[in-house]
Amino acid sequence: MEWFEQVRAAEQLGDWDTAIALVSVRAECYSTDSHAHDNHLWHMRLLVCAERFPELTELALTDVHARRRLNRSLHERKMDAALRHRAQDGDSGALYRLVRLLCETGRVQEASRAVQDLGPEDAYAQQLVAGYRTSSSGAR
Repeated sequence: MEWFEQVRAAEQLGDWDTAIALVSVRAECYSTDSHAHDNHLWHMRLLVCAERFPELTELALTDVHARRRLNRSLHERKMDAALRHRAQDGDSGALYRLVRLLCETGRVQEASRAVQDLGPEDAYAQQLVAGYRTSSSGAR
């Protein structure tokens, strides 16, 4: 059985430790070897599946893929407090995910306040809020 087949089998069993161990040794962020880079992305996904958020958070300090995967996962889990904390620490991706989450859950005013508090000069965050305001007022 090839290593990647072992990973797939471990994934199916929910044996995240084994899957992560097998993939992580073959993973490299921004590698010129496309397989190593794909394995890196796979590794990030496995960390989310294993709910290893502390490890993912540590990696997110220097790894854009970990940062994106973490923010996406927090958004999917509707963890606005965690996104807010990350945005307060300067993660603009977390701010954008926070704004989307707040707007998607009908809290456009709260999203607007978050942008004013956390990114008052961030044109993209302002555009996100404005887009939700426009779409919600047009739906009336």
